[in-house]
Amino acid sequence: MKSNLNLPILLQLVGVIVIIAEIIIPSGGLLSLLAVGIFGYSLYIVFTGISTAAGIVFVTADIILIPVLVITGLKLVARSPVTLRKELSRAEGVVSQSDELEKFMGLEGTALTDLHPSGVADINGKRVDVVSRGEYIEKDSKIVVSSVRGNQIIVREKD
Repeated sequence: MKSNLNLPILLQLVGVIVIIAEIIIPSGGLLSLLAVGIFGYSLYIVFTGISTAAGIVFVTADIILIPVLVITGLKLVARSPVTLRKELSRAEGVVSQSDELEKFMGLEGTALTDLHPSGVADINGKRVDVVSRGEYIEKDSKIVVSSVRGNQIIVREKD
């Protein structure tokens, strides 16, 4: 009788591994369907090949152990080298805004393309992508950098 339980127990363990893989690998639910099939086949073998009482024991064990094993597996995966453990912060030198763009603040230039509202300008001899505050600015108009937000240079037409 013990040899008959080997395959269903193995299938139960494979099912748990497939569920953990579903959490890690985006499969659109295909791995979940595979896990349900594996659990179902395991229970089918137990109910038809062993006994109804053994099948009820397996179902009860699944209800209790599968969530515990999945949570334990997720905690192990969280500690594994597969996961990103670094936090991107200013203290570690990560900035979302380029220091290079700050030097354009207040400078004047010329619109190389029509800005409606984005386009290209020549500022201080450098060709850069710019954005107006929403207004249309014609090509060859004189512009002034009014602010720098993130990686955007915001300009307005020079008075």
